[in-house]
Amino acid sequence: MPHTLLTDPTRRAFVLGALAASAPWPLLAQSAKTVRLVVPFTPGGSTDILARAIAPYLASGSDQSVVIDNKPGAGGTIGAELVARAKPDGLTLMMGHIGTLAINPSLYPKMGYDPIKSFDPVMGVARVPNVLVVPVSSDIKTLKDLIAKAKARPGHMTYSSGGNGSAAHTTFELLKMRAGIFVSHIPYRGAAPSVNDVIAGHVDCIFTGSPALLPHIRSGRLRALAVSSTTRLPTLPDVPTVAESGFPGFEADQWYGLVAPAGTPADVIKRLNEAANAGLQRPDMAKSLAAEGAVPLGGTPKAFADLIAREIPRWREVVKASGMKLD
Repeated sequence: MPHTLLTDPTRRAFVLGALAASAPWPLLAQSAKTVRLVVPFTPGGSTDILARAIAPYLASGSDQSVVIDNKPGAGGTIGAELVARAKPDGLTLMMGHIGTLAINPSLYPKMGYDPIKSFDPVMGVARVPNVLVVPVSSDIKTLKDLIAKAKARPGHMTYSSGGNGSAAHTTFELLKMRAGIFVSHIPYRGAAPSVNDVIAGHVDCIFTGSPALLPHIRSGRLRALAVSSTTRLPTLPDVPTVAESGFPGFEADQWYGLVAPAGTPADVIKRLNEAANAGLQRPDMAKSLAAEGAVPLGGTPKAFADLIAREIPRWREVVKASGMKLD
């Protein structure tokens, strides 16, 4: 959703510019209109990173461009509502996310969109494991250390997230439920500031998507304790999974994918899907995503629709069992 490749401003601009120039797949009829890809979160987080990676492949040659439009707020619901109300002509898309499409229905009783009825799925883009990290200055070295410290002083430790209802919020609440600990939640307006305050030592930890964390882990500013996937990340081979750290069956990866407003013509969805799949299958794209800790998804619109439908009841159970609230 690698940071050295996609989030360093100079190098990212170079790489994404090169990818855009080489993307040969026509999408819509030749037009000077701009495709708006809405990211319902602030710049710098995993959703934004993945959107900027796939965007060049959604353009239809020199007559069309794709513009990233960050519309953060209310756990992604503001941006999602905007896309749900947009004209279904293929010119407005959203980089959907586990939070906006699967978790929010259990947290926001009066959303302005329905994750199933308001959108036409285009394609799943990537699955991204969450990584639990602490500042390198912390005396916490392992997940076991974190749990022991949290139990010794309930409520004194803090964790950050990119906002109420975000995947980082939900993932840590799942960990709290499984470990039987109480750690106070501090929501931020976006992933980048929530990570920065962990680096600075203002917050004890965060459990969020790997793309937003890997450059800081590599630079030595953050210490990784565990990953949310069922297997270790190739980019962090020495970091154990939560499951192997004493919590069998724990899995809480984030996932991302493109959606269009409901009613978008089937032929437009088909062309969008073909363009995005072709881009995702390029070796340079696959290499970039792997370096971010992201696992490419791809596939048909139905495959992504099925994923969304499976995940909504799963996270409803987690929200209910954990007693998670929007602070």
